[in-house]
Amino acid sequence: MKKEKKKIIYAKDILKLEVAEELGLMPKIKEGGWPELTSEESGRIGGVMTRRMKHLKWI
Repeated sequence: MKKEKKKIIYAKDILKLEVAEELGLMPKIKEGGWPELTSEESGRIGGVMTRRMKHLKWI
């Protein structure tokens, strides 16, 4: 029997999903995955994440 690997979910991943949802990008991500996003959309997610992480003093 194969042992199932436990998937670790990091706080940054949760934050990324929250930001993508707020920006209205989740339908596009669910349909085609993260590679479906344009560089502008990915950059927007990263920018919002950075601002939030600074506010939370993660960085």
